[in-house]
Amino acid sequence: MRLLIIGRLNGELVTASRIAMSRGAAVTQADGVEQGLNALRAKGADLVMCEASLSIRTLVTALADERIRTPVVACGTGTDARSAVAAIQAGAKEYIPLPPDPELIAAVLEAVTADARAFVWRDASMERVVKLAEQVARSDASVLITGESGTGKEVLARYVHTRSNRAQKPFVSVNCAAIPDALLESELFGHEKGAFTGAVARRIGRFEEANGGTLLLDEISEMDVRLQAKLLRALQERVIDRVGGTQPVKVDIRVLATSNRNLAEEARKGTFREDLLYRLNVVQLRLPPLRDRPSDILELAGHFARKYAEANGIAPRPLSAEARRLVAQNPWPGNVRELENTLHRAVLLASGPEIDADAIRSPDGEALAGASPAARAVQAAEAATRAFVGRSLAEVERDLILDTLDHCLGNRTHAARILGISIRTLRNKLNEYTDAGIPVAEPGHTRALAAYG
Repeated sequence: MRLLIIGRLNGELVTASRIAMSRGAAVTQADGVEQGLNALRAKGADLVMCEASLSIRTLVTALADERIRTPVVACGTGTDARSAVAAIQAGAKEYIPLPPDPELIAAVLEAVTADARAFVWRDASMERVVKLAEQVARSDASVLITGESGTGKEVLARYVHTRSNRAQKPFVSVNCAAIPDALLESELFGHEKGAFTGAVARRIGRFEEANGGTLLLDEISEMDVRLQAKLLRALQERVIDRVGGTQPVKVDIRVLATSNRNLAEEARKGTFREDLLYRLNVVQLRLPPLRDRPSDILELAGHFARKYAEANGIAPRPLSAEARRLVAQNPWPGNVRELENTLHRAVLLASGPEIDADAIRSPDGEALAGASPAARAVQAAEAATRAFVGRSLAEVERDLILDTLDHCLGNRTHAARILGISIRTLRNKLNEYTDAGIPVAEPGHTRALAAYG
């Protein structure tokens, strides 16, 4: 946790600084807004605490103009209600009265450092992904996280970071799809003063901001192929060049990347560098769509209902039986993101002691019809077909054999009969899997849930 304190207030900010440091924060101090901006450009921060008598609006506007997304908290004497209101209206997230209360300072720091995107799962298909994520989390290997939009790729990336050796260091995320190509290079690598029109001062990029920690390149498939060459050098040599700079800068980072596209196919089309794909794809975590994770749907629905009840100051209410049926049957083409928005709406629309089916509505207010048995059968068939896309024949064969063996509680003879192969062929295959470190069910048992492939 990195805290920047801007201003001097009769030693009270010094006390706040000491409290923050006692809670594990690394504190930088600046006398004024301009000095604070320079500190942010040079070092970055997770939170800014600014004296309310300074121009909060100038600070917040400057941060927005330079695309620095660090939250600002104002602080001032507890009796100055007018300054508190003005600071919030100017863009401050919170107001802390001085002299500082240690518990209040601790609560603000905890709120900033806590990851609001809880990672919730129950389905066996997600269990395999999570176990593989935990296996590789403590390494420095690059990880490519793939899956449809809204499946929770960034949430999984944060999960990997929190279980890594870099968990106490920064986690920095860059959405490559949301930043214009002309600005993305500066966003990633930083720039020197005067490097281009509007570069009023040196600014560190996301690579330097993440130094010692983890950098997430979100939707990396949207990055221009010309910038990919510079990114490849940074990943290979762990040095970057600021825009307009003359000296390379060393960085120590672990890189995670996400994509909702098939990057191997993009490489074949020439829109993604094949060598960059190999560099990123040391380990791949493939997130299944929500429709293929039926056990997750109601678990996530309950989580979002509680989350948004608390956020809106509403007493938590359970989903009715009919609402649960409707939620479970919906195909959720927008995945977890669509489910979350729907439950947020439902919390606001529900009026009784339960969240009823009437509150489960689309954004335009239309009731969700739910899927008919025939429609659900078609969706299940489509999901099964999609599960094979992008996988090798050997991978599909392996999963079929191991799942059949699980179904037969490890009985080799029964499994071979179902698969239509000889017991000798089956045993040879199982020996190959065992040699590769893949769990194989013993007679009378199923496999322990394992992460493979």
